[in-house]
Amino acid sequence: MLTLAEIKAEVDHLSARINASGYVLPTYGCSNDGGRPHIEVDARGYHFVTVERGQELKRITTCDLDELLFHIFEAVTFNLACDYELAHRMEHQDFRRVMFFHQIELLSVLSQKWSEREYQEHERILHEHPYDDRAGARASLTAKAGWKVACEKYPLPGNSPVNPK
Repeated sequence: MLTLAEIKAEVDHLSARINASGYVLPTYGCSNDGGRPHIEVDARGYHFVTVERGQELKRITTCDLDELLFHIFEAVTFNLACDYELAHRMEHQDFRRVMFFHQIELLSVLSQKWSEREYQEHERILHEHPYDDRAGARASLTAKAGWKVACEKYPLPGNSPVNPK
């Protein structure tokens, strides 16, 4: 099992490969209690922990370093992809199209296995919540003419619970 210092060195090395050095990286050994993940190591294994406002929101424990690194970089690449999407937003396109693509692109630089794993998660999300390129237009029209009129002009995605196929 690696020490916190050795894990940090590996995370720093990998983050440099995707230009994320110093960017939303975890802390080591203790939380800064702001929703930023931190890493712990003990006899049970590696722990990826998120604490916010004194409440532990997430704890993933594993003895597999690759699994720990996946969780670290899933979070890092998500934040990078969010910033990228914001800078490259397409007005009439579901923001997740750019964000998901960019996150997969970043993960593939680090590990094809991680990239494929996250791609499967995106597919699961999209199965439950399909892309909706008309959401912005629907929201604007809703403010002017109401929800019903907006949905008539810009129908919800086909398998939405509000508009089942």
